[in-house]
Amino acid sequence: MTFLDHLEALRWHLIRAAIAVVVFTILAFSFPEIVFHEIILGPSRTDFYTYRKLCELGAQLNSSGLCIDKLPFVLQSRELSSQFTMHMTSSFVIGLLLAFPYLFWEIWRFIKPGLYPHEQKNSRGAVFFVSFLFLLGCVFGYFIVSPLSINFLANYQVDPSIQNDIDLSAYISTLMTLVLSCGIMFELPMIVFFLSRAGLVSPELMKLYRKHAIVVILIVAAILSPPDVLSMTLMGIPLLLLYEVSIHISWLVRRRDVARLNKQATS
Repeated sequence: MTFLDHLEALRWHLIRAAIAVVVFTILAFSFPEIVFHEIILGPSRTDFYTYRKLCELGAQLNSSGLCIDKLPFVLQSRELSSQFTMHMTSSFVIGLLLAFPYLFWEIWRFIKPGLYPHEQKNSRGAVFFVSFLFLLGCVFGYFIVSPLSINFLANYQVDPSIQNDIDLSAYISTLMTLVLSCGIMFELPMIVFFLSRAGLVSPELMKLYRKHAIVVILIVAAILSPPDVLSMTLMGIPLLLLYEVSIHISWLVRRRDVARLNKQATS
């Protein structure tokens, strides 16, 4: 194939992926009661799943401090078009999340023919694991990071006389940032897997620069999270754990490569 033929093939892959995103966006836009009341505004109410489970845990441990039964803030729309704009934006983000497995599959279909047979074999299941880790990260961000961060920020006051009247766009942008950031960060094991397969990363290298990686992780968590210590910690801890898991993945990749080379040498 010529360069223009490759561009034409890529164009059709992107068009099909865009159609999938548009379809899911329209579906999300068509059900505002579910999208807004149940999903988007869920962490803003005390009957949210995470808050209820924390109250149950607090009752079992006889610790009332774990129960979140008050969120002292009111959401409001300050601009005439704000609710419509946020409805469109939220529907698009949800459509993107739901269509992500198919979107990545289309991109992978374009990349896969350019790989050698052994590379295709070693990367088997890439679509599943990339999609699974991304969606797992989004679930973690939605049920763990977002409600705890929203609770912390809503209850933080420099003076009792100041009321928290939160703009709808600020609330939704914070929620989306936390969820999408967690989804992206959870891709670290897959990134390390492909870099290890390419020989660019080794377990010894990752262990050697572990301290540097911790600093980078804290900086990334501080940039992606709201400006508070709790949100940064909630995003930083799982990323540190994923870094340790990635070291083990890199070790497994190298052990498999060594075994394959030894098998080729003996045969």
